[in-house]
Amino acid sequence: MTFHTEYLWFNTEKRREFLNITRKVEDIVAASGIREGMALVSAMHITAGVWVNDAESGLLADIDEWLERLAPYDLEGYRHHRTGEDNGDAHLKNLLVHHQVILPITGGRPDMGPWQQVYYAEFDGRRRKRVIVKVMGE
Repeated sequence: MTFHTEYLWFNTEKRREFLNITRKVEDIVAASGIREGMALVSAMHITAGVWVNDAESGLLADIDEWLERLAPYDLEGYRHHRTGEDNGDAHLKNLLVHHQVILPITGGRPDMGPWQQVYYAEFDGRRRKRVIVKVMGE
């Protein structure tokens, strides 16, 4: 079995952003030379996430509103803020969307459905963060 690892770095302009990273993941899989296997795509920060879903602006707005309803930005209401932080909501949003996905690799490409795209979800941005892409297979 062969392994190939690369890192994607992000420094978003806003506190909360959703970035379509599908093409970058596809490029890493192609560079790996692996034809059959899987790719792990994982945010390496506890205030970010990765998911697979449709690349439709209305859906992204719905996801954003849903996350904000479930874990609203609130400078006063989280016990976590007693540590001097102000990102309690970002930690909860990470739990809701999770921090990683595993993609099957078939014929040297991520084997996803026709509408599926890979997203990096930033919940506490404006600083440098990274995502690991680890491709495994033959």
